[in-house]
This record gives sequence, structure tokens and C-alpha cells, in this order.
Amino acid sequence: MKARRIVTGVLLAVFGLTFTALSAGAECSNGDQGESPLDRDARMQWWREARFGMFIHWGLYAIPAGRWQGKPIPNIGEWIMDQANIPVAEYEKLAAQFNPVHYNPAEWVAIAKNAGVKYIVITSKHHDGFCLFGTKATKYNVVDATPYGKDLLKPLAEECRKQGIRFCTYYSIMDWHHPAQERGSDKHYNPTKIKPGRKAEYVDFMKQQLKELLDGCNPDVLWFDGEWPDWWTEADGRDLYVYLRKLKPSLIINNRIGKGRKGMEGLSKDDRQYSGDFGTPEQQIPATGLPGVDWETCMTMNDTWGFKSDDHNWKSVETLVRNIIDTASKGGNYLLNVGPTAEGKIPEPSVERLRAIGKWMAANGESIYGTQASPFKATPWGRCTRKTLPDGKTRLYLHVFERPQNGELSLPELPNRVVAAFLLDGGTKLEVKSQDGQQRIVLPATMPDKTATVVAVDVAGTLGG
Repeated sequence: MKARRIVTGVLLAVFGLTFTALSAGAECSNGDQGESPLDRDARMQWWREARFGMFIHWGLYAIPAGRWQGKPIPNIGEWIMDQANIPVAEYEKLAAQFNPVHYNPAEWVAIAKNAGVKYIVITSKHHDGFCLFGTKATKYNVVDATPYGKDLLKPLAEECRKQGIRFCTYYSIMDWHHPAQERGSDKHYNPTKIKPGRKAEYVDFMKQQLKELLDGCNPDVLWFDGEWPDWWTEADGRDLYVYLRKLKPSLIINNRIGKGRKGMEGLSKDDRQYSGDFGTPEQQIPATGLPGVDWETCMTMNDTWGFKSDDHNWKSVETLVRNIIDTASKGGNYLLNVGPTAEGKIPEPSVERLRAIGKWMAANGESIYGTQASPFKATPWGRCTRKTLPDGKTRLYLHVFERPQNGELSLPELPNRVVAAFLLDGGTKLEVKSQDGQQRIVLPATMPDKTATVVAVDVAGTLGG
């Protein structure tokens, strides 16, 4: 993970990041597919309803785990080949040590499912060029180059389908190992340069591998990264987008396949059309959301994506749950990362946090899945999501982070009549007051959930905005 710089800290723009929002048509296009808006909505429906996914960054970089030749290497773990300036021939030797004997796809998927995750995105090939799947395009893969000798993605894809989770894969355009690309400077691979006359060779290599992934694992999303080197163009991204959508028309592809993002913000600020189906803010949540745009915030649990043994800067459960809520309240998805060890274990601090998230989601997931952005301009007590009920009423989900001192939630911008109000977890009915054009919900003296108590409010009719 990276734009034109390496992320060393974690930017949580939950309460104040400015962000330029564009219409969906201005930001992402469907290439030359001739897809109608209705067809696009049908293709994107499951993804829009999912709201919560799990990212998995796994590869050879988990072996050094942030250290090289006995020294700690700064910045994010999966970039160690670049940050430590490791020659290709030296880095390749890590493959002979990669033997994830504790890898258990059923366990990984169960951890995700119990956390309330609806889809998994795993690295098939990161910037270092090593592949976690069997491929005929290169021997630099887990089947041919490691003592483990088995495809890692196929069993995970099968287990996802068995347990009702959508399977998706990440793929890096930038490749520090492929002979058609070369390091950008004496000290760094990033951003790579393409060797004269070899770009077509590398594009063919990518298309072969991506077809192998589609044929072998049938992912529902292809999540691209590493698109920033100058030699990769928007025309290249558009061509690849069309190629992949012809192979699988239902496929969803992020905007990093082309040039459709502005650094960590995930989307560009001009009005050109770009390839891809959704924007990709990284390590940040847009302060006001992105009305009319499909988007997904990806974020680490600590400071790194790939496993790094000395990174103990873990976010709290409260922060993670509130990030999920904040993202959904602005109409986006939240993709939360784990970085497994070289042996194939998800670190226990990640498992503990996912377990706690799952407990909250089990009680309150209705307020996240399939919801739309808040209709309110401001919610000083927390966040709000909403959905239309089968009977035509609208249900608002008021996620209370801080109980107002007067013990009441004021809904001044709500013209619709409140029909009922209750705690989502347990169903306790709450009193509704109406005075001077304001409707107020009376909260219990003690909030049941300190992280986020969800108050469900049913109102007559639908809401605009």
C-alpha cells in the first residue's frame, strides 16, 4: 500500500478532513462496456450493501517482519525490499523460507465472518512481485518457489464461498521483480521505470496472471494498486478494465487500475472520466463523504499493512467500531487490514479486535449493512445511517458516541413524523417528545454501549438527501 510516499503514521480524518466530491459519472466510468445505470446498480448492489470488508496483506515480507540484517527498517513492513534497498537476488532467497504451515483458510474466514465482515480482499501479488497463487507466467510464486508448494488463494476462495463471504483479490501493477521493470533510483525501486521496448511484454504478463486469477479463484473484486509510475497511463488502465470486464462482466474493479485517484484521498479533483468502479481513500475517512460516488476507505489496525513484529501501535476497539460507523454514515465501505505472520497466523491483537467488533456488529449490524448516508448536516452526539423499510417508512439509526447532558437527542432537521424509537440492541422503547417543531428522543440514564449505543427511529415516509 502506498501512493507517492510511504505512510508512516495513521491519519484518521474522522472529524475534519476536507475532501472534494465528484459525481459518479465524472469520477469513474465503465469504459467501453455500454453499461446502463440500472445494470451498474445491479452489479454494485452487493458491494454497496456489504459496508465492511477485511484486507489481508501477506507475502514474503512477513519473514523479515520489518528487520533486515539485524536492523529495524522504518516505514511499512511490505515495503522492506524498497526501504532496505534489497537486491532482487537477495530478496528472492526469502521464498525458500516461506512455509506457512499454520495457514488455515477455514479459520481465517471464520474470524472474518464472526467479525461481521462481508468480503475479503487478499494480496495475490504485491509490489515485490511474489505471487501467492500458482501461475504459469513466472516461477516466482508460492507453488514453484517455496517449500510450502501449494496455492494459497484457491482454498481461501473456496472457504469464502462455503461460509458466505465474497472473495476478492489485490494485484499490484508496479513490480520490483519483473525484468521489464527497473528500479527508479539507486536507493529505491519506487516508482519503477519500464525498460525500453518491454512495456507490452509486461502488460501481457499482467493479463495472463489476471486471467489465471479469474479462472482459478473467480474473485468478485479486483483491487489494483501501484499504478502511480509514469509509464502506466489512464489509457492502459482503461484497456485493462475493458479486458477484465469482458472476461467477467459482473466484476467490480477499483479506480487504481488507472489514474483515477489523487494520492491518499482516493479520488482526483478534475472532471475527467476514469476507469474503475469505486474510489479508494487510504488511511482516512472523507469528512463529508462523497455524495454520488462509490468509495471504500482502507485502513490498518496498527501502522503497517504487512506483518511487522515491532509495530504495536494498535487502534482501540472503540476507534475501529466508530470508524466503521463513521464510514457507513457517509455512504462508504470500510476495509480493515490484517497482516498475517510468515507461518500463516493472524496476529492475536488483530483477532482480539475483530472478535470485539463482531460482538458489536452481532447486536447492531442492521445499522451498518445496506444503509445509506445520514440525512443530517450535523450529529454532535455521534453518527447516523438510514434505510427504507419494506412498509415505506424510513428507519434512522442514531449511533450515540456521547450522551447529551440533557439526555435527549434533538432532531431539528427532521420534517417527518417519528412513529417509534427504541434501542436497536434489545428493543427497549424510548419516549419521543415534540415541541416547537423539534422532535426529541429521550435516552436511558445509562447508555448500554459505551462505544456506540444505537437508537432506531422509525419515521413516516421517505427522506430526501
